[in-house]
Amino acid sequence: MTAYKSGDPTTLNRLYGRAKGKPLRAGQQNLVNDLLPRIAVPDEGPVTAARLFGQDCPLHFEIGFGGGEHMASRADMLPDHGFIGAEPFLNGVAQALLHVSGDNGAHPPIGNVRIHHGDALEVLARIPDESLSFLYLLHPDPWPKARHAKRRMMNDGPVNMFAAKLKPGGEFRFGTDHAVYLRHALMVMQRHRHQFDWLCEKPGDFQVRPSGWPETRYENKARTVYGHEVWYFRYRRKKREAEAIASASFS
Repeated sequence: MTAYKSGDPTTLNRLYGRAKGKPLRAGQQNLVNDLLPRIAVPDEGPVTAARLFGQDCPLHFEIGFGGGEHMASRADMLPDHGFIGAEPFLNGVAQALLHVSGDNGAHPPIGNVRIHHGDALEVLARIPDESLSFLYLLHPDPWPKARHAKRRMMNDGPVNMFAAKLKPGGEFRFGTDHAVYLRHALMVMQRHRHQFDWLCEKPGDFQVRPSGWPETRYENKARTVYGHEVWYFRYRRKKREAEAIASASFS
């Protein structure tokens, strides 16, 4: 297998390694058994705000939420918005459930989160086009070997899907501490300038975490333990071509 064979995460069947680490503690297993079924994304059918939350509301989607710190913080910050997170790693799901449940009484339960334990793209495909207000891809697996490059979530197929699912004006946020992945992602996004505007005017716009972007444990460890630089990218979904032409004709 080489990096030159066709394929990307929208056509490959398996994009992650192990799905479970060390055994769950009793409390974590109870959350997986009891809370997860109550807030899980349905296995079939369209995934809409009305179906998940009982009303139309701004919808956020996080791909690979890790331990769920970012997702839970954003959901707590924006209680009138709906949040969907997808994560294949069971231990990460269990940690996210702990945050959603209130962190053992540290804060009230968070009611505006729905979780999918599995493939994010399967759920994303069932979200109607132009439904998402925000889409997050934070510190994805870099797949650093060249022969694995097509497994990276930052590839043309997924980015086209991101563009389709975001509302015009919706925001795609991407973060990484991996220099190889950074260069790869920037090259990919250069090919999608017709779909996205990079919200960046100066280096500080991608070298400093923006306000409203909660730090995760992974990000903190990357910076403080491993000494990695962390980069933050914000892209705004452009208007559809017809809308852009119409807007220009009246300007």
